[in-house]
Amino acid sequence: MAINSIENAVRYSTELDKMFAQKSATGFFADNALATKFVGAKTVIIPDVDFQGLADYDRDAGYTKGAITVSNTSYTMAMDRARSLQIDREDMDETGIANLAGKILGEYVRTKVVPECDAYVLSKLGGLALSRSNVVNGDVAKPYEALCQLINEVQSVVGYDEELVAFVDGYMFAALQNSAEISKMITVSDFKQGDVNLKVKSINGVSIIPVVSERMKTAYTFNGGNLGGFKPLSNAREIYMLVLPKTAAHLVKKTENMRIFTPEQNIDADAYKFDYRIYYDVFVNKSGLDAVWGWVSPTVNITAQPESITVDEGNISESLTVTATSEGTLTYQWYKCKDENKSGAVKVAGANTATLNIPEELENGQHYFFVKIIVDGAAASESEAAVVTVA
Repeated sequence: MAINSIENAVRYSTELDKMFAQKSATGFFADNALATKFVGAKTVIIPDVDFQGLADYDRDAGYTKGAITVSNTSYTMAMDRARSLQIDREDMDETGIANLAGKILGEYVRTKVVPECDAYVLSKLGGLALSRSNVVNGDVAKPYEALCQLINEVQSVVGYDEELVAFVDGYMFAALQNSAEISKMITVSDFKQGDVNLKVKSINGVSIIPVVSERMKTAYTFNGGNLGGFKPLSNAREIYMLVLPKTAAHLVKKTENMRIFTPEQNIDADAYKFDYRIYYDVFVNKSGLDAVWGWVSPTVNITAQPESITVDEGNISESLTVTATSEGTLTYQWYKCKDENKSGAVKVAGANTATLNIPEELENGQHYFFVKIIVDGAAASESEAAVVTVA
C-alpha cells in the first residue's frame, strides 16, 4: 500500500512543515536559521559577525587595517517533543487512510504543535526582554502610545531601515483597532513566511501580528508523559506587546519527522500508527539581545492557591478561595474543567470573586476548578486546578 512507503512519510512531513509555516505566528523566525550549523545532538552554532568602524584615510600609509570578528556561539536546544497517534483499522478502508491521515495530522499540527511552539518562542523572547529590563510601562487605555514607545526603543538600537514585527495579544489588538487615533493608519501589507506569502496589518511599516493571550505569557510548563501539552505558570505575566526586528531571532528545527506504520507493522494495536517528532528551539544573537522590547502586565502574586477538598453529595456547603496581590486592579472569573491540565474549561456563571461557592448540584466523582485573576481588565493569570471530590 502507498501508506507503507517512506515517500509518504516524507510527503506528510513536508506538508506539515508548510502548515506550520502558514499557521504559526512565529514560524517566520525559521527563515533566519539558514546559517546555523549543528554540532552533536543538542548543540547548534550560530555565527555573530562584528566589524570595526571606519578610520581616517592616510595619504601616505593608505588604509587603516580593520578586523572582521566572527563569533561562532554555541547554543543548546531544549525542546524535544513528540507524540504517537493511532487510527483504528476499522475507522476507514485502505482507500481512505491517506486522506483521513492527512486531515488528522494537519489538525494535530494546527491545534497542538503550533500553539505550543508559539507559546515557547514568545515566552522565551518576552523573558529575554524582562531579564534585560527592555520593557516599557504602558497604559492599557492608550495602547498606541505604548506601541510607538516600543518601536522607538527598538529603532534606537537597530536603526530605521530594519523590518520590525510587533506581536500583540488579542485584547491589545482589539484596543488598537478601536483606537480613533490610528484607525486610518492601519494598512495591509505583504509578509513573507518561508514559502508562504501572508497579508498582515501594519502601522508605520511595522507588521502587527495578533496572538491569542494563551500564547502570550512569560513562562509555561511543558508537560511530558501522557498528560502532554502546556500551560502557563501561575506567576506568569501577560505579554501585551513584543517588538523586535524580523531577523532578530533564529527558530531552529533540527527534526520534524513523521514515521508511519500499518496495522500489520504496529505491534501494539490493530491500527495505523503515526509518530510525530519536532526538535526545536529559538535563539537570539548576542548583537540582538537589546533589540527585543516588550510591554508586560503587572505581576500577580498568588499567595494561596485553591485547595482540593472532599464534600458530601447532596450536602455541599464548602467553598474554594484564592489569595492574590498585584499593583493593578484585580477581578476574578472561576472555571470548571475536565482535568488538572484545565482542558475543556467552562465559565462558572456569577463566580466573579476570590471565593467560589462550590455548586450544590455536583454529582459523585471528581470535579476540577480554577480561577482566572484578571489585571486591569486586560491580562489574566491562572491559579492551579483544585479537585473537588464528591463522595
